[in-house]
Amino acid sequence: MITERLTLRQWRDDDLDFLAAINADPEVMRYILDGSTRDRRQSADGLNRMKGEWAELGYGRFAIELRSTGELIGWAGLAVPDFLPSVMPAVEVGWRLARSAWGHGYATEAARAALRFGFSSRGLDRIISIRHLGNDRSARVMEKLGLRFDHETVVPGHDQPVAVHAITRDQWRRAGPVPR
Repeated sequence: MITERLTLRQWRDDDLDFLAAINADPEVMRYILDGSTRDRRQSADGLNRMKGEWAELGYGRFAIELRSTGELIGWAGLAVPDFLPSVMPAVEVGWRLARSAWGHGYATEAARAALRFGFSSRGLDRIISIRHLGNDRSARVMEKLGLRFDHETVVPGHDQPVAVHAITRDQWRRAGPVPR
């Protein structure tokens, strides 16, 4: 999938070095579950899960490359948020970018493409997004995407308070094209 500045593509085995690097960055991982970084083995397991989601579900998380350089900068896409049983059944839009890619609107651009894919190509009726309460950057992305605050809850096992935001296909359609 191509956007104005990005290529969203399937994962490849040779993406592991990049994924392991961003998963080892404490600032990138600060708002992921309990904030723990992941080692190379955990990142390899995650890469395999992301590749498997596509075969199993027909959707998943895309690797994001800059079109201008081909540089891999992160991921965005759709996943089942089974870490938060209280919202199930659900599909979540999410993203994770290298720190060097923060502040350029890439998360919004990629997640907007993922929403379009979920609603238009996969026929989903509702997509949520989950953020730690202190994650203001993700809150801004969610707002730009048209997701509305739904409720607060706590992630079991981590006791981390999170906010759940949501958008329906009808809300997404009514919003029409949204600027980056």
